[in-house]
Order: sequence, then C-alpha cells, then structure tokens
Amino acid sequence: MSAAIEREFQEIDATNDWQARYLEIRHKSSDYPHRVAKYPENRNRNRYRDVSPYDHSRVKLQNTENDYINASLVVIEEAQRYYILTQGPLPNTCCHFWLMVWQQQTKAVVMLNRIVEKDSVKCAQYWPTRGEEVMVFSETGFRVRLVSEDIKSYYTVHLLQLENINSGESRMISHFHYTTWPDFGVPESPASFLNFLFKVRESGCLSPEHGPAVVHCSAGIGRSGTFSLVDSCLVLMEKKDPFSVDIKKVLLDMRKYRMGLIQTPDQLRFSYMAVIEGAKFIMGDSTIQKRWKELSKEDQAPSSEQSPPHPAKITTEKYNGNSVGLESKDQVEKINTSLSTKVQDGTDGSVESAVRKRLREDRKANTAQKLQQMKQKLNETERKRKRCKCAATSKNGLLDLEQTLNHRVVATEGCLDLNLHA
Repeated sequence: MSAAIEREFQEIDATNDWQARYLEIRHKSSDYPHRVAKYPENRNRNRYRDVSPYDHSRVKLQNTENDYINASLVVIEEAQRYYILTQGPLPNTCCHFWLMVWQQQTKAVVMLNRIVEKDSVKCAQYWPTRGEEVMVFSETGFRVRLVSEDIKSYYTVHLLQLENINSGESRMISHFHYTTWPDFGVPESPASFLNFLFKVRESGCLSPEHGPAVVHCSAGIGRSGTFSLVDSCLVLMEKKDPFSVDIKKVLLDMRKYRMGLIQTPDQLRFSYMAVIEGAKFIMGDSTIQKRWKELSKEDQAPSSEQSPPHPAKITTEKYNGNSVGLESKDQVEKINTSLSTKVQDGTDGSVESAVRKRLREDRKANTAQKLQQMKQKLNETERKRKRCKCAATSKNGLLDLEQTLNHRVVATEGCLDLNLHA
C-alpha cells in the first residue's frame, strides 16, 4: 500500500483538518473563462447557472448550428485517462447528449445520481426503461434501444443500442448506474464504490483505445469528480511508483479542465480512503476484489427508492457569485475561523439564500421538463388529428392551448421566484 498517502490521511484525520485541506485546494484552483456557456442561446442548456464548462476544455458538438453542451473533456495525460464530465441531461439536451456520445466514440456512460433526489428532478430520463424499450431523439437523429438490464443492490448495468437513424449504423453502449450515492455525499463504503469502479474498468470502456467515457451526476462536478479522481490515482499507482502519487496535485490538475471538482470535504476524505483501499489490489492482494464484492452485498435485493439522507443545513462554494458545492454550516464556520488569515471564503449571503437558489434552479428544471412533456403530447395529438383530415382546425386549437400552457408556466415561475424571495 502507498504508505505516504495513508500517513497523510491519518495526519489530516487526527487533526480533523479536512475542511482546511479542502479550502486550500479551492484557493489554489485555477479559474478560466467560460463565456460560451453564458451566451443567451445557451442558458437553457445549463442545469445550473453557476456550473459552466471552461471555454478551452468544453466538448463541442459537430455538424450542428449550435455546438454547445455543458460538458468538459478532462485529461490526465500521465494516466492516459480521458473523461467527459457533464451535467445530468435536461429534457431539451437529451438529444445533444446522445449526439456527443456518438461523435466522441464513447463506449460507456457512468451515471452517479438518481433521476429524482429529495423530491427534485436531477436528470431527465434519457435512456429507455423496460416499459419503454425504445426512445427516439429526432432532433439529432438517434434511436436508443434497451437490450438488457442487470439490477444489483446499489447499481444497475444497462446495455443500450445507440442507432444513427440517418446512416443506419448502430453501436452498443454500456450504462453503469450507481443508485445509492447521495447528492453532496459519499458512498456507503470504499468497498462498494471500488466494486462498482472495477466493474466499469472490466468493461474496457475507460481504456484509451476507446473514446472518453461520459461520467455524470447532477451538476457533473461532485460525485463525477470523486469517481474520476479515484480512478486516475489508482491508474497512476499502477503505472509509476505508488509512493509518488499526490492526490491533491492530481485533483488540482483535473480542476484545470472543469470547475469545482469534488464539492465537499467529505468527498475529498472519501477519495483518500478509496485510493488507500484500492492500492491494496495494485500492491498484489489478489483476494481484495472478492472481499469488496462480499462487503458491497451487491446480490441483495435493491433497497427502497428513497434517496439516502444528507445534511439539512448547507452553504456553498461559489463561482461568479453563484452557488455550486455544499458544506454544513458549522463546517464553514470552522473553516473561516481556522483559515481566516489565509483565505477569503467568498460565500456571501445566508445559508437559506443559497438553498433557495438551488431549489429555484431545480424547480425551473422541473417546470421545463413538464412543459416539454406537454408539448410532446400536443404534437402527438396534432399528428393524429391531421390523419383524420382535421389539420387546420386542430392546429389553431393546439396553438391556443400551447400559448395558454406557456402563459401558465411563466406565471408559475413568477410565483416561484416571489415565494423564494419572500
């Protein structure tokens, strides 16, 4: 095992200094322009206004009028690891998501969040389920078919067929879905996480022979950053002297490609724990993988669909005055006290204000998703009525109904804003 990393972990743990270490990383992180994400035409393609891809590392869609998607190519050259870290797709960006997967020659998607967490929609349903085995994304010309589904206690593996409708070509895409990782939190244990990570590795999808794996959670920075950091550090241990791997340096390098990777001190601490545990396999313990599988209890029946609990009081890391990552209030106060002479926190505004901002973003995303579903139903109705030779009358009625729906959505968003600022 890497004694240096374990010793560093024990020293930080003994002094309960993870908050200070996390804030030090935040302070040293690079900041780069992200102007394209702020263009008016791209605003509705961002799940959160304060999580944007840097201009120099953003993934660009090809052969489209607008090449923007909220996704970043993260490169760990020394480890020969390439990841696309992205947000959970929105209803209006699912088509762009699959276009990106196709164009980047991606072999697998790693999903680390649930569709709904704490009563908020964190991601659109962008892949077909058993009840709906095919989804068509006509805007970009793709069809996704569910081929198989393997449900474990805390993760599910889907095999999907992605078809380019225009060319008729199709590819098989593995979809690894971790279903019990709480937002802003950490997995239940390093063993269960590593069992999942090595399942992804065994598929070959992280190999440089394929296009970059697409990794996402809700914002594409916290859980996605943790997954990518642990995997990269373990690869570096395999390729070079394990004692020379510096987790903090690797994370700072990754943050040059996407802002805010690793959102909390707990996620940073868990990353160290997972690397230390994973190093046992690298150092020759051939039985460790079997123990991870046993400890993870993956063959048990899945637990309740309720998301695991996470802290009630939260505050945020900021970019350009907008909220991103979350930490508990007492943690922030402790950080500010211990490091007030070193780093300016930059978290102006109350905890409640930060929570309201995030809730407002989630509610607007929920409203947009409902509107999209309504419009799809209207379009289906319109097509049916056209077949009945009632196109003209139906179209006028549908336009009126759509305008009414749009007015209602605007009114709803206005009420939400008033309530959140009350």
